[in-house]
Parts: sequence; C-alpha cells; structure tokens
Amino acid sequence: MRIIRTIPELHAARAEARAAGATRVGFVPTMGALHEGHLSLLRAARAENDVVVLSIFVNPTQFTDSSDLDAYPRTEEADAELAAAAGVDLLFAPDAAELYPAGYATTVRVAGPLTETLEGAGRGQGHFDGMATIVTKLLLAVLPGTAYLGQKDAQQLLVVRRMVADLGIPTRIAACPTARDQDGLALSSRNVRLSTAERSRALAIPRALEAAAALVAEGVHEVAPLREAASEILAAADVAPEYLAFVVPESLAPVESVTGPVLCAIAARVGEVRLIDNVVLTPTPVPTKE
Repeated sequence: MRIIRTIPELHAARAEARAAGATRVGFVPTMGALHEGHLSLLRAARAENDVVVLSIFVNPTQFTDSSDLDAYPRTEEADAELAAAAGVDLLFAPDAAELYPAGYATTVRVAGPLTETLEGAGRGQGHFDGMATIVTKLLLAVLPGTAYLGQKDAQQLLVVRRMVADLGIPTRIAACPTARDQDGLALSSRNVRLSTAERSRALAIPRALEAAAALVAEGVHEVAPLREAASEILAAADVAPEYLAFVVPESLAPVESVTGPVLCAIAARVGEVRLIDNVVLTPTPVPTKE
C-alpha cells in the first residue's frame, strides 16, 4: 500500500495503474478513525475493482461546531494498518493546504429540499456545502469508477448522488448497508467518545428504530403511533432527539402514513456526542382477496 499526500502524486499513481491494465478503480472517502463500517466499504470495493483508493481527511469546512472538529478522533497510523490489511492499494491522506490552498474560493452547493431538512436544518447549509465541496474535490482527484458510501448517512448519500448527477461526474455511487456493533449501535468514529453509561443510553436509538419497524411489520401504517413508540424508548433513556423523522427515502419529504418505503431517521446527542441512525420501513403487503 502506498501512502500519498498530494494530488499530483495521486494522479501519477492512477496513471501507473492504468498503464498496467488496472482500469477499475473503487474509492472509499473517510475522515479516518476507521472501524468495521469503513472496512465493510473497503471489502465491497476490493471485491469489484482492480485498484482500491481510501482517503482520510478530516474536512474542516463541513463542521459547523469547532469543538466537534477539535474532538474528532485522528488515528492515521492505526488507520493505515487497517487499510493495508483490508487490501487498500492507495491511501490518500492530504493535509488541509493540499485541498484548500491559499486563495481557494470555490464552494459546491446542492440547493433545495435535500439539504434544507434534517441534517441541513440542524447543522446549517454550511455542513452540506462543505461536504459537497470536499467530495467533489476528492472524486476529481481520484477519478474512480465507483465510490462506496454507507447508508447510515442516508441524507449525505442522497446529496452526493444529486451532486454527481448534476455535475456529470462519471462515478457510480454505491450504497452499502449500515454496519452495527453486536449490541445494535450503528458504527461511528464518534462512538469512542461515549462513556460506558452513555453508550448504554445510546442503544435507545437503534431500539427506537426497531420498535417502529416492528409496528409496521404488525400492520401499523400511521406515523403517529410509530413516533409515539420510538419517542417513549428514547425518553426512557433520557435521549432527546434533534429530530425523529418519517420521510420519503428519495426526496426526504415528510409523510403521515407508511404506504410505501419510508425512511425513519433519528439524530440525537448523548452527552457531547451527536449520533445519527435510520431504518427504511416497508409496509406489509395487504393480502388480495380471490
């Protein structure tokens, strides 16, 4: 595995790979602090491509809370060991000056409902502006055939797909299932900041999602009782959600009943750690009368 710090080095490495006949390039963008969720993305990329590129960059422009940026874990040495073991060919780990050089003045913005609700409403437009800008820069630097993103960040996935389509970037965006720990908590680099007691409370988030899914499986379609059941579980753990949303998966428009696939999404702070999770609710088909 080669560790690369600059875009010219990355382009040169990509050219060498093409010359050697390695044409299928898979890319996993991350902010580091790798965990099993990231490794599952890398395994998906490794299975489908000749070359696997991993980026590690804690992007300052998508943090609207400076304390969250400062507290974000940075573990490049351990990350490099995990990446090599996972079969990564190129680890792109630039510094901020490489991606935002002096005089940098461009922002990529995805306008409209996809960025104005949920995370956009809570964290501000700047969050998605920063995310869209850095993902665009990384895709142009790596030039992958496929980029692999996790479904835990469902809204981010939608925004990236919209951006790639609008800008004509020739990269397929592959969505991979949310990876969870044995206790059900969605894997996140932020989980390491949870105390033992906080982690126990955080389990209310997946349990709330499970409760909503169980009711839908039993034939409950109205959102009100689903919200009530999920809210009770969160409240019992003293977890106050920033949002508990039931929305159309493709547009994030709110719904009042589950007549087709519905994304149930939660964001909440447990202690100082902000966590997100979601599940797609699918109604049980009504048997047809013969």
